[in-house]
Amino acid sequence: MGADSRLDFTAFYGASWGRTVACAYAIAGDLGAAEDLAQEAYTRAWLRWSAISAYDDPAAWVRRVATRLAVSRWRHSRVARAFLSRSRPPEPVAGPDETTVVLVQALGQIPEAQRRAIVLHHLAGFGVGDIADIEHCPVGTVKARLFRGRAALAACLRSSPESTQRWTGEQQCPRDDVDTNVELTSSVPLPT
Repeated sequence: MGADSRLDFTAFYGASWGRTVACAYAIAGDLGAAEDLAQEAYTRAWLRWSAISAYDDPAAWVRRVATRLAVSRWRHSRVARAFLSRSRPPEPVAGPDETTVVLVQALGQIPEAQRRAIVLHHLAGFGVGDIADIEHCPVGTVKARLFRGRAALAACLRSSPESTQRWTGEQQCPRDDVDTNVELTSSVPLPT
């Protein structure tokens, strides 16, 4: 486009902006949205200015585009509101029970490698060979981690009378008087 076309469009824009915004505002009901819609209409007019400038009333074309954009936005928002009104809120999730809290806190007190082995084996249900593949270590190492982890976890849980003591990051899990014949089950859900 030449300089004359740019000057013509600039004059056209200045002369018709207010009325275009007013038309869009009448439909949109929001001045900010109306200005955005008018701006979009003028952008579309600029792309076709060589053809639109020959119209009897180019401002009418811009106002029509702006009002159609406003109607389209209104329809989209109406559909979105209808969808949101039909959508149900998510079901409330119950918090973890006392046993789960104590177990997770006790797991946090044992060494990380042992914790991973115990969680993968007893809670996730992986076999020793699968854990060895996941951890990139020999099967014997996984067995040793499970043995030591069970012993450490048993000591932590035993020192927590009736699951009422809360472990903090500063406390260390006592490791004396260890019973290594503790069996964990996957019936205790871990919080997500």
